[in-house]
Amino acid sequence: MKSPDTPAEVPRSFVQYLRSMGPGIVVALTWLGAGDMVDSAVAGGHYGYSLMWAMVIALFVRFAFVSIIAKYQLCNQHGESVMAGLRRLHPWLPWFVGLIGLVFVHFYGSYMVKGTGEASARLLGFMPAGAWSVFWVCMAAVFLYRGAYRHVEMVFYAFLVMLSVSLLGVAVWSGPDPVAAVKGALLFDLPEQTGQFSALLVILSLIGAVGGSISNLLYPYFMQQKGWHGPKFRRLQTYDLAFGTLILVVLNLSVWTIGAEVLNPRGITLKDIDDLANLLTIALGALGGPIFYLGVFAALYSSVIGSATGYGLLCVDVVSVSRPSNPLPARRGLVSQLSIYRLVVAWGLFSPLIWSLPGMPGFVFLTVVANAGTVIVLPVLSGSLWYITARKRYIGETWRNKAWENGLMGGLFVLSLWGAYQSAIAIWAAISG
Repeated sequence: MKSPDTPAEVPRSFVQYLRSMGPGIVVALTWLGAGDMVDSAVAGGHYGYSLMWAMVIALFVRFAFVSIIAKYQLCNQHGESVMAGLRRLHPWLPWFVGLIGLVFVHFYGSYMVKGTGEASARLLGFMPAGAWSVFWVCMAAVFLYRGAYRHVEMVFYAFLVMLSVSLLGVAVWSGPDPVAAVKGALLFDLPEQTGQFSALLVILSLIGAVGGSISNLLYPYFMQQKGWHGPKFRRLQTYDLAFGTLILVVLNLSVWTIGAEVLNPRGITLKDIDDLANLLTIALGALGGPIFYLGVFAALYSSVIGSATGYGLLCVDVVSVSRPSNPLPARRGLVSQLSIYRLVVAWGLFSPLIWSLPGMPGFVFLTVVANAGTVIVLPVLSGSLWYITARKRYIGETWRNKAWENGLMGGLFVLSLWGAYQSAIAIWAAISG
């Protein structure tokens, strides 16, 4: 029997490549959340199919950005993790990232855990939403404490099936226009402003938020648990991440199609998932809402599990790189036994339950605050990651960023500065108002 630290084998055939994939799907479904669904549905409702290309571009930017991060993990000349590379910039930088991770795994969980309970209550029709939230959090804790990353992958494949049946099924049911969808995804149409924000502003915000998200740092840890170490896994990593990104494109554009076909013709706007589910029930019949809620549950609960796992692994690495003479055994099957990992997982799963108590802010408010808050810290993250992947001192001469990669990272850094400024203004206005 192989040791948990035994590196994975490099695939040599098409079938072996398919069997070796997994981290891309785990991180893709961790990224996918109800906020993405609302954003895609609203964009489809406001602009029809015409801005679909913006989502495709945003997800491509995320693919390229995360692939550059993964390149450092696999190919840097020191054989170290991304977090160790950040420590070379400043000893306190990993601790800053770890602290931010602890804050945001709580706030991400605040709306994902709450939303999981609400989706379950509406889907099944019994037990209060808060009780469902407690139930699913306990189930996730039992599952994650038992360890074995391969079990996480298996569960995420089940989530993928649920999402495909739900979102693709409802999109097809709504009667899409294939020609308009292809044009919207491939032609760079920029329609006139509809609503409060211009189409260009929506596009820049989408690319900046998606491309620079702190959750992009989780992918290298799923790679690590898969056993991918060294430049020989670079091709497999690229295919794996591309597959996960393609899944995100299909799922997001499915929701976009629902918005374009159900909301846009009626001139209806919505505020949250419940509004969309209720409208689908009216437009598509009694099964429209429940089938959609199945997808909402899968999107949220996969994010709950993925975030708790990913940030647990991230915090283990923060502690490990801060004590290089005695690093923690964070590879593959051993990490679930570490007390640091278990504490962070417990924090990420159970602390958000406080937001499910009566009188606490609603799902939409928590989503907006969490997403706005994370944008504020993105300049530090995107700037630091750009620096260590561009300088041969850190990543080496062979693998340092090419000109187009530096252009992409520089563009994201500028967008993150702009997004942080806008978010700070919005949060200050909300507090002072």
